[in-house]
Amino acid sequence: MIAVISGTNRLSNNTIKVARQVAEIFRGNGETVELMDLRNLPAAAFTPEAYGDKPESFLRDFTDKLLAADGVVMVVPEYNGSFPGILKHFVDLLPFPESFQCRPVAFIGLSAGYYGALRAVEQMQMVFAYRNAHLFNQRVFLPAVHKLLGEDGKISDPEVQARLEEQALRFCAYIRDLKPA
Repeated sequence: MIAVISGTNRLSNNTIKVARQVAEIFRGNGETVELMDLRNLPAAAFTPEAYGDKPESFLRDFTDKLLAADGVVMVVPEYNGSFPGILKHFVDLLPFPESFQCRPVAFIGLSAGYYGALRAVEQMQMVFAYRNAHLFNQRVFLPAVHKLLGEDGKISDPEVQARLEEQALRFCAYIRDLKPA
């Protein structure tokens, strides 16, 4: 199973549009997918107590699904030259070390600007390296994402679509190669 995480809780964001399309690509390849939308984080996840006693809905809808994943795809928007604070908060709430320990993780960056969240993804990769994840090296960057999305909310550029499809195929092979015999 592949967990696709939409890395923001901003209303009307483009990240969820890209994450949905990425989930469709994996499903089209025969994979089971859990799409995790940070807009669905429970309000109780934002209290100081959440660092200790996790809300039941957080455990059920996020932690349990992530722990069941064979691989994780992080769809990371760039906010002010980095990744969103909510994404770091989400990672901080997940169990340590088992959430990412030796778990394959792929990255897709998107931004309104020219660099497609290159800095945000690189910073996020440092967090995941610290968490001992297996970082998949084929990243996809989507600059000026608003220009890539059609009226239907899907990426309309065939070259970008092909890059996402290639990443998905290679990521699945990477996951298989890392599984113990």
